[in-house]
Amino acid sequence: MAIRDIVQYADNEAALRKKSEPVRFINRRIKLLIKDLKDTLLDRPEGIGLAAPQINVHSRVIVVRLGGRGNGSDEIGPPLVLINPEIIEERRPEKDFDGCLSFPGLYAETVRPHYLKVKGLDEWGKPFTRVFEGFDAVLVHHEIDHLDGVLFIDRVASINDLYRVREDEKGELVRVPVTLEGA
Repeated sequence: MAIRDIVQYADNEAALRKKSEPVRFINRRIKLLIKDLKDTLLDRPEGIGLAAPQINVHSRVIVVRLGGRGNGSDEIGPPLVLINPEIIEERRPEKDFDGCLSFPGLYAETVRPHYLKVKGLDEWGKPFTRVFEGFDAVLVHHEIDHLDGVLFIDRVASINDLYRVREDEKGELVRVPVTLEGA
């Protein structure tokens, strides 16, 4: 049985699975989309990345906040917009933390590249090529996956890699494995 068969999907699964279309022009609609993505991400302190399909818009636009792991312990940067991001090089696949605002409370260990070279457009429509390393590469890779209808649960190798986080009796956060019954 595949992970995707046992995990409860977000309400908008069909929207999350739809492939996004390239942005042709930075027009008023795209500027409003960027503002909406930034505002939505900033309203979710537990989040460090958001892709347009997560708000049911199928344009190739993502917003990321670099420098953090989404756990509140690191100083994260302001929202960075990537339009039509395209991975031109990836290296150093490693197992690391993964989670998604579309699956609140569900986390996993997945294998993603820890070196990415990406080209695309910035929010003003200027071309860029940029290298992302470490967890920033994991984050950007995760958000680009959304543009292709790929979800982090698709990258989970085993149910043993899925978990939730809760407070224990001492008030400390602990990982709780996801079981077939608890998925």
